[in-house]
Amino acid sequence: MFLISCEKKQKEDPEPPHSFELRGREIKLNAEDSLNSGSTYLSVYSQIYSLSEHRTHDLTATISMRNINLQDTVYISKADYYDTHGNLISSFINENILLKPMETLEIVIEEVDKSGGTGANFVFDWQAKDNVHAPYFEAVMISTSGKQGLSFTTQGVKIK
Repeated sequence: MFLISCEKKQKEDPEPPHSFELRGREIKLNAEDSLNSGSTYLSVYSQIYSLSEHRTHDLTATISMRNINLQDTVYISKADYYDTHGNLISSFINENILLKPMETLEIVIEEVDKSGGTGANFVFDWQAKDNVHAPYFEAVMISTSGKQGLSFTTQGVKIK
């Protein structure tokens, strides 16, 4: 008696359909443009504690930058990612990026990236015209293991 087993090789997950893409989005703003500036803080979790401070769960974080205006453009000029200790990990945006009305751009921090730790943060700088809503920043953290799933969100807080 012998046993034959076949296993289908699974394809790797494709790139997410709304991957964060900067190329071609940079824009120069005119000094005479009358724009208000602001900054927003967003807490993000690369890991969370489970059972004790010695056991953590790694998380995938999707950071959404949303223009909640129906007719007006907003601009994101900085998206800096900091770890639990306040050290800058990465600058995802260093120049002005155009965000069209009702458009969303995303940054994905993969589950294997533990650099942010349990207290990671983003700081965003942005510009918008008078009487235009500030952009909305939100993070969705998720982890799955077997039949267990964990997910939660955080919302940005305007700091300037």
